[in-house]
This record gives sequence, structure tokens and C-alpha cells, in this order.
Amino acid sequence: MEASLVRPHVEDLVYNLYARTIHPELFRIFARLEIRHADYWAELLICDAGHVTCFHRHGEIVSELAASKDAPLPQKRRLASHKIRGHRNEEFQFAHGLSFHASVQIEQVDGEVYQHLHEELLADCSGCRLAHRFPSRSRLAPGALSLIRAEDTPRSLLVHAFHTYPDNHAVLRVQSLFEF
Repeated sequence: MEASLVRPHVEDLVYNLYARTIHPELFRIFARLEIRHADYWAELLICDAGHVTCFHRHGEIVSELAASKDAPLPQKRRLASHKIRGHRNEEFQFAHGLSFHASVQIEQVDGEVYQHLHEELLADCSGCRLAHRFPSRSRLAPGALSLIRAEDTPRSLLVHAFHTYPDNHAVLRVQSLFEF
């Protein structure tokens, strides 16, 4: 039987940060992007509940993900884990001068505002480096969207991830900066 493409309820979303790779077989992946520079490389994935970003530099790995609380995630080398509510910032300093900053925000709005936000994000999909439009559960409701904008330089990676949750009229915004 085919798994449902419906996103989890926003109450079930968690943000996790790891000092390790997160195996992609733990998620249903819909889009993938790899970014390479001389001193680092990164992999960005859009999955059913949100996204995974893995940043690799000089043998150090930092992975962040927005996922369902029911995802079978490892406990080993987890630096942060919390339910996604309102707005929250994360900051970590790693070896070799690597710093990580993230801003995580979920916003639930009324149906009309959600429809407007959905249309704006849908228009932005063509200009993003990574995007996926999920099928709708009905012909009258919009399908969920995920889009990621990535701005990379030889010394930094800035990731803007947007995910919509139509059943909850919610938009998740995650902005992450890896820099050294």
C-alpha cells in the first residue's frame, strides 16, 4: 500500500541538530541538491515532513532536520531536539572555526492568508535551487510545498527552507547559516 503524501500535523513537528550524518533511508526523499566548494560540501534534501541539511567540512559533519516526531531518528550525537513551536534560535560553535546559526519559525494563519502565502511560495518555486510540490488530497485544496533557497560562498552556506502544511494552514520557515 502506498504511504500517504499528507504532511504530519504541525503539532508533531520536531527540529533536530546532529554532529553526524543522518541516513537518507530514514526519510522519503522527494528532491536532492548537492553543493560543493574546496573547503566544504553540503547535501540538501526535501522529505515528507520537511528537510534535511548535512554540512561536511574537514571531517566534521553537522546535520539539521525538520521531521515528524514519529521519524525513527538516532539518539547518538544529537545536539538539539525540540518541538517546533512559535520561533526559536539555535547557535553552536564547532571545531575548525565552524559556526552554525538557525532560526526556526512556524506560523499558523487563517485560510485566506494561508492561500495567499501558498500562492506566493508557489510562484517562488521556479527561482529556487530545490523545490517540490506535493499532490493535493483533493481538487479544491492546495498540495503542500517545500522550497529551499541556498546561497553558497567558499566560506559559508545560507539555507532558507519553506514548508507548507495545508491541513493546518501553517508555514514552517527555517533559516540556517554554516560559516567559517
